[in-house]
Amino acid sequence: MNREKIIRMAREAGWDMEWGGTTIEQVRAFAALVAAAEREACAQVCDALTEQDTVTNYYRVAALAIRARGHV
Repeated sequence: MNREKIIRMAREAGWDMEWGGTTIEQVRAFAALVAAAEREACAQVCDALTEQDTVTNYYRVAALAIRARGHV
C-alpha cells in the first residue's frame, strides 16, 4: 500500500491531516479501511491464482472466504 493511499484512507476516516487531532472513532474507521484494503489485496492474489489453477477451486474458495471476513 503506497503513501498516497494511506493518506486518502486517513482523510476518508475523518482525520484532519493539518491539525493532527483524532478521535478513537476516527482511528477505528482508519483501521477498518486499512484492513479492508489488505483483505481485498489478498483476495486479488487468490483471484489471479484461480486463473492458473485448472484442477481445483481452492483459490476461488479462499478469495471468497477472505472477502467474507469483511462482513462478519
